[in-house]
Amino acid sequence: MSMPGAFLGGAKNRLLPASLPFRFFVAAAIFHILAWLVLFAGAADLSGFVGGSGAILAALHLLTLGVFALTAIGASYQLLPIATRQPLSRTWPARASFWVIMPGIPVLVFGMIDGGAMALTVGGVLVSLGLLVFAVLTADNLRRATSMPIVAAHGWGALLALLGVIVIGLALILDFDLGFLGDHQGMALLHMGLAVFGFMGLLVLGFSQVLIPMFVLSRALPPRYGWTHLGLTIAGLLAFGIGIALGDQRVITVAGVIGFLAGGVYVWLMRNALKSSMRKRLGDSFVLIKASWVFLLLGLLIGFGLVAGMDIPNGAALFGFVVLVGWMLSFLMGILQRIIPFLASMHVEGKSGRPPLLSDLTPAMPLKIHLICHFSAFALCSIGIVLDIDLAVQIGALVGFAGAVAFATFVAIVIRKLTSTAD
Repeated sequence: MSMPGAFLGGAKNRLLPASLPFRFFVAAAIFHILAWLVLFAGAADLSGFVGGSGAILAALHLLTLGVFALTAIGASYQLLPIATRQPLSRTWPARASFWVIMPGIPVLVFGMIDGGAMALTVGGVLVSLGLLVFAVLTADNLRRATSMPIVAAHGWGALLALLGVIVIGLALILDFDLGFLGDHQGMALLHMGLAVFGFMGLLVLGFSQVLIPMFVLSRALPPRYGWTHLGLTIAGLLAFGIGIALGDQRVITVAGVIGFLAGGVYVWLMRNALKSSMRKRLGDSFVLIKASWVFLLLGLLIGFGLVAGMDIPNGAALFGFVVLVGWMLSFLMGILQRIIPFLASMHVEGKSGRPPLLSDLTPAMPLKIHLICHFSAFALCSIGIVLDIDLAVQIGALVGFAGAVAFATFVAIVIRKLTSTAD
């Protein structure tokens, strides 16, 4: 069975021009490189980071907005219409969202490093507008969707979380200058929670219900557990928000317990997909993906330990690093290794008139280098955080930079093969 053909199921009329999703992926690969460079510059501040402007905040947003959000938007524009069997209503707003959010990210990041209120405001508004366009287009698609209800439900939850992220993010930017928020740090924590576990988390967890079984050739996942996971995730986010609003550590602790249960259900679902897989050799991409599931549970355990009062050395920074780099970045890098060649194959016809094999569009060496560098960087930076060793963070950031360059090389090679075949 052809994997692309099986997934599309005759839905090639819902394919977007290749340039639309790929521009988001290229930008994400560039911001991936920049995130490691900025982390290197601010390495001395990572271990004790608990908020505030500077290089670490900039690196964090290069990762969350530049890599995570752009990857999610590009993938959603193409994969969501296929999953829901509803085409994107219009493509020009999708293109416009890129040209709004793309310049907004570096302007916002510059403001975080420089501390300039104007750059923060302009960058924040541009990014927010781009995200709102994405939200409107995605909501329109979900509104018309009749298939894949579990994916659609995760999508609606992600969009609601995104609105919260935008509102709180703009409030935090204004608070740097006006100082009207009573608990800036608490709101920043809520902003991060909604962004990582709400917006990105629900998108990732929703798409996983389709993408993981597709890539491993397994049976469809039992929907009742998908709904259970969704309910737990939303309950955990609501409890977390209430705990932050009330300043009640007990409610936040309950949120941590619910969040860990949600993570456990999700990992169980993914393991269930692997057990029924007809494809046993899954390649390096699934080394990253499977590791991300472990890091998700580890990050949630660290977070629970923190709210329960455990003494974890530089625990706040470690929690953020494990969740952002260990879980989310590992997962997205692994899934992009599958999605980018997969989408490219849909726009290329071989000499037989059929799409080429995905292996023909996937250069192995850059991905092998990225895999080694990614895990090495994660280990070095984690050690540097726990032991408060700036040099370990610096070396880790340089290794991560090398891995990001290798990943960008992979993206460039796939695009070159795509364009040369199209010509």
